[in-house]
Amino acid sequence: MKKSEWSDKQLEELLRQMPKIQDHRNPRDIYQNLSSKKRKMPTWIIPSFATAAALLLFFLLVPRLLDETQTQYSLDSAKQEESASDEKISLSEDKSSLMREKEDTARNENGIAGNEPKILMTGSKTALYDDDVGNGTAITYWIPDSQAQILVPVTIVVTPDTTKNWLTVFTESMELLKEEEWGLTDYYPLNAKFELDNKTNTVIVDVPVDHQYGEGSTSETGFINLLEKNIASNSQVNKILLTTNGNPGIEFGNFGLIEEIVVKPKGKHAYFFHTPEGMTTTYLVPSTSTYQDIDTALDAMKTDQPKIGLTASLVPSFPIKEVKVQNNKLIINFDQDTPMENTQDAVSSFEAILLTAKEFGFETITILNAPIKLLGPFDLSKDIKVPIAANYLQNQ
Repeated sequence: MKKSEWSDKQLEELLRQMPKIQDHRNPRDIYQNLSSKKRKMPTWIIPSFATAAALLLFFLLVPRLLDETQTQYSLDSAKQEESASDEKISLSEDKSSLMREKEDTARNENGIAGNEPKILMTGSKTALYDDDVGNGTAITYWIPDSQAQILVPVTIVVTPDTTKNWLTVFTESMELLKEEEWGLTDYYPLNAKFELDNKTNTVIVDVPVDHQYGEGSTSETGFINLLEKNIASNSQVNKILLTTNGNPGIEFGNFGLIEEIVVKPKGKHAYFFHTPEGMTTTYLVPSTSTYQDIDTALDAMKTDQPKIGLTASLVPSFPIKEVKVQNNKLIINFDQDTPMENTQDAVSSFEAILLTAKEFGFETITILNAPIKLLGPFDLSKDIKVPIAANYLQNQ
């Protein structure tokens, strides 16, 4: 505050100049008024004020305290319910996980999950390898898909019988096939008799007069291709003789009378994916067309073939940079800067490459600069042998 600039003498002089004020009241009245102001309050008023104040505070504070208590209680209850819910979810997940493990164990023991085939393999492999055969005998059957557009190779392993030749084992084992359960056409056993002529390295196929294999071009072509692929996949036989009730030849509506089929092992196919409608099982199936070299085949495997129900087998994330040929070995150089996940799709893609490499005469595959060391059951740091056959299924 600014200090006053008036001196005491000036103030006194100013007060003297002000007009005089006279109070005409009686001195007694003035004294009584002053005395009444100094008089104290009655003692009963103070407790009343205290009580009123306490009541006022009570009505003001209690609702707030109640709200805060209720809020805290709600928060505590919510936390308890959340904790209980988390425990229930955790228990539910644990139970679900346990049930899935039990179901997986049951599938492994029983061999078939529902109506789908159990693929016998180590890890997540689907093809048949040397280590899988053991003392058994591997047999491959070519089965039409549900639309009869393609032939799907299916391989089983049976107990060997040294008293029987391969053709007898092949024909008798047809009874073990479960085509419909596998999402394929119910085609076996074939309505024909098979005989092996070791001297001429020939298989004789005899059908009855009322056979159904000449009904339409699709049926005729499928039957001829199926016989040739079955014989080529399971033997070194180079010729098939066809007879009808013991007489030479089989009459086909579109091809006429055919007496023999020359078996020529065919290669240079690319392997694609085929998933039957309503199934989760994916088969590895060779293309109907052939390719000039392995590079062209691998490039084709990146594209679907919808007309015949085949889908691309090389997923976009499969990091192939280049391939090289070294005698019977295929060397694949991966792009190590491209991430690669250890998934079932990647494993299936790698098996499609292995089977395609076999089509071109390669025996092993070497991977260079692999982004990961292990891909499913495959150790990419080592040379990997090509499979014996595709789609290894349990037959019992």
